[in-house]
Amino acid sequence: MAGSILITLALAFSIFSMVMYFFTYRGAKNTLNIARMSYHAMAMFVIVASAFLMYLIITHQYQYEYVYSYSNDDLPFGFLLSTFWAGQQGSFMLWLLVTALIGVFLQSYTGKRDDLEPRVMMFFTLATTFLLAMVSPLLKNPFAYIWAEPMFLETAKINASYLTQPFLQNFMFSDPASGQNFVKMSRDLYATLQGAGISVNQFIIHGKGLNPLLQNFWMQIHPPILFTGFAMTTVPFSFAMAALLKNDYKDWVRQSFPWILAGSGILGLGIMLGGYWAYGVLGWGGYWAWDPVENASLVPWLISLACIHTMIVQRKTQAKGGIGKFVKTNLLLSILAYIMVLYSTFLTRSGVLGDASVHSFVDPGTIVYLFLIIFVGTFLLLGVGMIIYRWKYLESQIVEEENLLARELALFTATVTLGASALIVAVGTSAPIFKQSVETRFYNEMHVPLAIIIGLLNGFSFLLKWRHSSGEDILKKSKFSLIATGVFALLIILFGKVYDVMMILLSISAAFAFFVNAEIAYKIFTGNKKMLGAYIAHIGFSLFLLGVVGSAAYSKQFEVDLTKGKPVNVLGYTLEFTGYNPIENNTKYEFNVSVKDGNGEARVIKPIMFVSTFNNSLMREPDILEGFTKDFYVTPLSYEDGSSVENKPLGNSVTLMPNEKTSIEGADLTYSDFIKPDMSVMMGGGNFQMGAKLTVTKNGKTEIIEALMKKEEQGVTFVPVELKDADLRVELTKIDPTTKKAEFIIGKLSTPVVTTKPAEVLAVNASTKPFISLVWIGVAIAVIGFFVSTLRRLKESWS
Repeated sequence: MAGSILITLALAFSIFSMVMYFFTYRGAKNTLNIARMSYHAMAMFVIVASAFLMYLIITHQYQYEYVYSYSNDDLPFGFLLSTFWAGQQGSFMLWLLVTALIGVFLQSYTGKRDDLEPRVMMFFTLATTFLLAMVSPLLKNPFAYIWAEPMFLETAKINASYLTQPFLQNFMFSDPASGQNFVKMSRDLYATLQGAGISVNQFIIHGKGLNPLLQNFWMQIHPPILFTGFAMTTVPFSFAMAALLKNDYKDWVRQSFPWILAGSGILGLGIMLGGYWAYGVLGWGGYWAWDPVENASLVPWLISLACIHTMIVQRKTQAKGGIGKFVKTNLLLSILAYIMVLYSTFLTRSGVLGDASVHSFVDPGTIVYLFLIIFVGTFLLLGVGMIIYRWKYLESQIVEEENLLARELALFTATVTLGASALIVAVGTSAPIFKQSVETRFYNEMHVPLAIIIGLLNGFSFLLKWRHSSGEDILKKSKFSLIATGVFALLIILFGKVYDVMMILLSISAAFAFFVNAEIAYKIFTGNKKMLGAYIAHIGFSLFLLGVVGSAAYSKQFEVDLTKGKPVNVLGYTLEFTGYNPIENNTKYEFNVSVKDGNGEARVIKPIMFVSTFNNSLMREPDILEGFTKDFYVTPLSYEDGSSVENKPLGNSVTLMPNEKTSIEGADLTYSDFIKPDMSVMMGGGNFQMGAKLTVTKNGKTEIIEALMKKEEQGVTFVPVELKDADLRVELTKIDPTTKKAEFIIGKLSTPVVTTKPAEVLAVNASTKPFISLVWIGVAIAVIGFFVSTLRRLKESWS
């Protein structure tokens, strides 16, 4: 109740502050201080409500549905902190909290600039009001009691001393399929407990817990940084709307610029921290899967980057008088960046993605779904409507273009390219709404040419002068970079064995950008350092591109069975499985694998497997040998303890790729299709199946069969298929979901079965990730560059 009251009061003060700012803008007297105090009151109530929610989590107040659903008493403090934003309600609270805090600083920032505060804060407070409405008692309230809506609780979460009480039998239910018993928590049970003098927190003694995938250090810092980036997009939006409201476009870019720079740096960092988490936890060996929700956070970042480049042009061309170039572009992009944050919220929270994303939340219900549409629609209509309203005036202020060899045009081209990337990602991300899906290959193939263009512009734009450049001057400035890039190209072809034309071009563009920016940055570092930030950021981006080329295009992987005590050579390393150790009170098992590199240096990696009590699924945690030139990445797949006796049919071993044919035992077999798993279930550790669809023809009769691998709670099983008319037995023995390569044992039904006792075997997926370190180094350098630039532009905004 207390939390709901705090949120309701915050919502009331937010609306009141917004109204007072509107009256101030319209010229009312004595309303500005009221608007300010109301905003501070709202922010204080939000802070207190957030602290109260954290208190409820830490003290295990399971009478609250959110606390029960995402925490338990076994979690350490760090993971209890992650519980705050583990669910829909909590993540909205986090977004609201950082938005409210940013608003406090924004209020101070704009309050010293003439009439800017009421115009900016009016729109900013509108955004805060919508977020408060979302976590209000009417919608996704994190302070809802567990009995507010009927909910089935496992009896293991209930105080055992109460399970035999006669009154409880009316609320007990069993699930024959799982053999589990449940208690139906409802208003009726709450009333019964109250009548018996039993508090809900005495009755419920354990929470459901935190998803094991979120029990990771990076999940303690990734969401707060990401949501801070989301919240920061509200500021350029508000500045753009304030400029449109007054029809004054000269100063808004100078005032908005440090905010969009800082927001882009923070959002980019948040996105890549999520990538680092995925790389180290999910076990599939990558950091970016073009998942719809990952993409949804990428789109506003790309739009913000595009806006930064044309904002620079507008600032520079204002020196000639007027409002500068690309005003409409900057207004539109500033507005679109925030709208795409809202759109990503709709995709993630509305349930429209379904199983298309491992990150999407469950269906929130019709009311929340409609509110999300209203949320997005309101800001879309406001932003686009204001631009249309001012379009005639903005058209009259167009500044003619300059020479083709000018920095202005290069920066605009960069904006167009980044915009094209954002459009491609947005279209692909929206496909699940229309019951369609987009393959990862689509994004990769579309983005390689764009990345090449961006890399070249990254270096080329800094060789150009404003307004006009000569070809001779460009060649003179680029001599070192061209020579160095040429040498680099030869090295990667001759020694790196990079032969793919597109990868060579991408590497060349990234290297050219690196050498140009590094050369100029060195000159600036020894002279006027205030311009250094942009070059640092572009150096980081160049290194990031090189890391992407190495780790994505030239990664190698191999699935191998490691028999205990028997060394196996894999990808230039010698692996030996030496046994396992139970850890964390016997709830997890780490498997010890000795790894020797080509120099004979031995290290031990310890991938982990365990069955999660959260979802009763097998969880796998990879282990990584990190290095500058490459990472060696090992993911556990399965473990056979060697204690069981297996009956295996004799037959021929066959390896096929999709659409490949073979003839065996008088039959023609075609691997006609790959049966792909449900990726959201697979990556979440749940039960799934995948396999191969085969077309079998023998004696003129054709049959279509499915050879399946099933992953269930008890482990992985391969289901044999018997074709009596063809006298064949087909059994899938291994399948790679990445390459879709499948291995089978195919023999006659009459083939004798042999009894074997298998050895103790750990199956792993081993892979190398060349120069993936450049991805992380590049991101870190780029973020530093963003903040160096932010400090410079912040100083300029006061001039």
